[in-house]
Amino acid sequence: MKDIIASSDNKFYKLLKKLDKKKYRDENSIFKAEGEKFLGENINFNKIIVKESKFEYFEKKYNISQNENLTILKDNLFDEVSTQENSQGIIFLYSKNLNTILDIKGDVVILDDIQDPGNVGTIIRTMIATGFYNLVLTKGSVDVYNPKTVRATMSGIFKLNVIYETPKNIVKFLKENNYLTISTALYKDSVSYEKIELKEKNAFIFGHEGGGVSDYMINNSDIKAIIPIYGNIESLNVSVAAGVFLYKMKEKIIGKK
Repeated sequence: MKDIIASSDNKFYKLLKKLDKKKYRDENSIFKAEGEKFLGENINFNKIIVKESKFEYFEKKYNISQNENLTILKDNLFDEVSTQENSQGIIFLYSKNLNTILDIKGDVVILDDIQDPGNVGTIIRTMIATGFYNLVLTKGSVDVYNPKTVRATMSGIFKLNVIYETPKNIVKFLKENNYLTISTALYKDSVSYEKIELKEKNAFIFGHEGGGVSDYMINNSDIKAIIPIYGNIESLNVSVAAGVFLYKMKEKIIGKK
């Protein structure tokens, strides 16, 4: 067994605790992902952190001692850095996506000031399912690298280009690169998503849980689109709306081929 961290004064242990805060994730360009399922993902990680009492289980099943970047924590210290009530006893450190908006090719999903980690996690999973791999969030949106969002994505976060940018720079990029920009918004001149005719490159914008897409993004969109609602309810949850919308857009894309 490798050396075991047993002191709360250990520098690496202190870093692990700090990574629950966005400030330190940004400063170090790393984030935590927790759970045995990540052992099955073919993704390069920086570190594996294992709970001492779980080491034998992971060693027998995965031979994890072969990893040079393995760290073992005493149970009490592991419990302090875990974000799950019923932890499986294993945490991974990954590097954050350092791409910029200029690296984007093809269709893009834009989340405008969405705040709920569960909503973003669900949207990321839906994007993978529908074959959209570029995600841009306006600065001020929820951090996709916080533990709750990472968990909600069910490892989908590793399969996307994820970029944070200002609304102004997003609009500039879309215009300069000839995107058809579609905001989901309930306006008098909004059209049903059934009637949208997509172009070669398309941007799909979904907005804040309470306020929707911002006026700035709407005013710089080519189309305002709605999903028909047939019952007596005002709107859909943003993650549900994104799911319905993206599946419909994918059907249109496939239909054009």
